[in-house]
Amino acid sequence: MATWAVFEEAEPEMAKAGRALIYQFGIGLGFLATVRKDGGPRLHPFCPVLAVGELWGFIIPSPKREDLLRDGRFAFHTFPPEKVDDEFYVTGTARQVTDQASWDAALASYEEKGGKAEPSELLFAFDIEQVMWAKYEGRPSWPPAYRTWRAD
Repeated sequence: MATWAVFEEAEPEMAKAGRALIYQFGIGLGFLATVRKDGGPRLHPFCPVLAVGELWGFIIPSPKREDLLRDGRFAFHTFPPEKVDDEFYVTGTARQVTDQASWDAALASYEEKGGKAEPSELLFAFDIEQVMWAKYEGRPSWPPAYRTWRAD
């Protein structure tokens, strides 16, 4: 597993493209897939936060949060852009983070983009196992140029 900073150092072009796709609407947006108690997938809208070299998320009391506390495996996929079908996808394991310095750093970045976290939310760091970036030429176009990265 790796942090966002490790990924960004190894693949700066992919990280720049991923950041642009995450924040294309101002606040970070995407879909977060988690693992239900019965082993099936669950998909949720998600507001990721990139700050101090980590991929974070403030998670409200919800089935999504219970999934992450029980089984931290996740997949995250950005929303598609308006004019092209570029994709950015991350898999790995989420872990709850409880220290105040991390909360404050993630919250400052989140609020800078227009987000707001409530005290009932838990902060998770999303450790990265694999990243995929698909770059399309326009719409319609196929196939995209795929790039992948895997943590050592």
